[in-house]
Amino acid sequence: MNLTPAADGSVEVTERTGFPVNRGALCGKGRTAPALLAAGRRLTSPLVRGGDGALVPASWDEALDRIAGRLAGTRDEYGADALGVFGGGGLTNEKAYALGKFARVVLGTSQIDYNGRFCMSSAAAAGTRAFGLDRGLPFPLEDIPRTGCVILVGSNPAETMPPFVRYLTELRDNGGTLVVVDPRRTRTAELADLHLAPRPGTDLALALGMLHLVVAEGRVDERYVEERTAGWEDARAAAMAHWPEYVERITGVSVPELREAVRLFCAPEAAMVLTARGPEQQAKGTDTVGAWINLCLATGRAGRPLSGYGCLTGQGNGQGGREHGQKADQLPGYRKLTDPAARRHVAEVWGVDPDALPGPGRSAYELLDALGTDIRSLLVMGSNPVVSAPRAAHVEGRLRSLDFLAVCDVVLSETAALADVVLPVTQWAEETGTTTSLEGRVLLRRRALTPPDGVRSDLEVLHGLARRLGADRGSEKGLEKGLEAGFPTDPEEVFEELRRASAGGPADYSGIGYRRLAEENGVFWPCPATAPDAEPHPGSPRLFLDRFATEDGRARFVPVAHRPSAEEPDDAYPVLLTTGRVVAQYQSGAQTRRVDELNAAAPGPFVELHPRLAARLGAAEGDPVAVVSRRGRAVAPARITTGIRPDTVFMPFHWPGEGRANTLTNPALDPTSRMPEFKVCAVRVEPATP
Repeated sequence: MNLTPAADGSVEVTERTGFPVNRGALCGKGRTAPALLAAGRRLTSPLVRGGDGALVPASWDEALDRIAGRLAGTRDEYGADALGVFGGGGLTNEKAYALGKFARVVLGTSQIDYNGRFCMSSAAAAGTRAFGLDRGLPFPLEDIPRTGCVILVGSNPAETMPPFVRYLTELRDNGGTLVVVDPRRTRTAELADLHLAPRPGTDLALALGMLHLVVAEGRVDERYVEERTAGWEDARAAAMAHWPEYVERITGVSVPELREAVRLFCAPEAAMVLTARGPEQQAKGTDTVGAWINLCLATGRAGRPLSGYGCLTGQGNGQGGREHGQKADQLPGYRKLTDPAARRHVAEVWGVDPDALPGPGRSAYELLDALGTDIRSLLVMGSNPVVSAPRAAHVEGRLRSLDFLAVCDVVLSETAALADVVLPVTQWAEETGTTTSLEGRVLLRRRALTPPDGVRSDLEVLHGLARRLGADRGSEKGLEKGLEAGFPTDPEEVFEELRRASAGGPADYSGIGYRRLAEENGVFWPCPATAPDAEPHPGSPRLFLDRFATEDGRARFVPVAHRPSAEEPDDAYPVLLTTGRVVAQYQSGAQTRRVDELNAAAPGPFVELHPRLAARLGAAEGDPVAVVSRRGRAVAPARITTGIRPDTVFMPFHWPGEGRANTLTNPALDPTSRMPEFKVCAVRVEPATP
């Protein structure tokens, strides 16, 4: 979008029709985003917890001094790993990079992770396991309308990213077909040539059943499998144990529907599978995504033009946010924290001893679960886990049990309201920085407005804390100028260091600079630096066309098998709950719930249920109903629709209070990605008594 400041302080949003991704299209959230820039809707002064327990305005020096003092006190009394850091997928690349560096160099803690763990970590783990590299889409969005078939699994872009829908309509206009896999008949499913509505938690069996049919019907691309993959025989054997009638009993998807899905996928020369949170936010999410990747590999639909597997990333910088070090097990450039060569490279850029860098810490939910016990003080930057975390009432209790909590945010979110110190930070329109799209396209977002008095950037926050906390630690780490010198406030200076830190890594940004980004519509990583007298690297819009990113260049089949969800229905909890988003709200709603137009369109939570289930409850449209799981109870009005399975209810997760959907969700973790099982848990539904 383009932003134009007006004389009265307001901001006009206009389309950028020449930008190749959204081509000018904006959803309601983007069009109304400047409402949050207005006075009275956002924080403009630091807040500290007073003696009476209330948050009161304070100076920046007082607030930063208090944070630094409490963090240092915790470290001195309990050790560095008693300090936790929790970041966000909305942070720019510069801020994500600086936050990871701050945790490991200034605080010396291993306990850092971010809310992107709750977004696409299962797809990242499966993609890395199969291809040797994870990038949300290994091809640009512009390829989607030109392929022959898209299977869209557990995604509802008509509500979550409306500008993307034009790619699906263009696909069909071009003669391609769309298969949507979702337990609900969503706005996106209405666009499909075929809608498959499996029981929540059975996407893995569905993919295996389709692969079984691919084998049984002779649709395997044998030459591709032989030349470009490894591990096919074991994966084939696993799939053959999932015959169609067995899969029908598990999923509720009929055998004729399975056969039709396979026919649509295999008929054209090129096809794609795109997954999102539906199959990924499960305790078997990595294996589920792996099963869909196996389907692509067996049919030769990966690493070829207009074919492949991709993940639709959910947060504003969900891709870049996981590449540069705020994830528990990673260093900048998508390097592994356990790799000695990676540690040496990054430590040299940072000017520290590689042995001084902590090892991997806890994943996001495990970190939150340890608050108040092993972790005594926490710094949160750009996240609202009181609403967004699974088993949210428990997480809220853990946050309340901390010795000290500091939060950097634009608004007084539900998490910030619990803090001992709240720092008001700049918004997207008030700061320059880079983000990386789901395509791996690095973009420069330029500052359009001067932030209000009293507001500072996250980079300024980290600089100020590094100065205070690092005064006695610079010489200890061999940094003569003190630690704050490693935390500049100029985002371009931070990006230049990020380029050096990422050089040679899987996500290599070293050939990308601000000047180039200002002149181009983004640059795809990997983009290594070239010699000064050579042509710059063009970037990599399409990965894997020649080889995969494994040692031998072959993609890896991984044998997987269906297993039940972590929590299956029983007599006490006979219904399945799944969660998601609505078009007018976003994530935890901390910002969108402060926009009048969006609230008018989506004022509060609801429970979507089938008429047969509603009749058993005696519930009419709009009646309050209670949804109860083993973790708590949520109450919201009934929304009755035939667009959902009779054994399933749906709740959006944008709201706090009694309608908080994540009060109910299950924190059971995927063993590989450590993703919680947001998308399926056992509940009972009952009339809400006064």
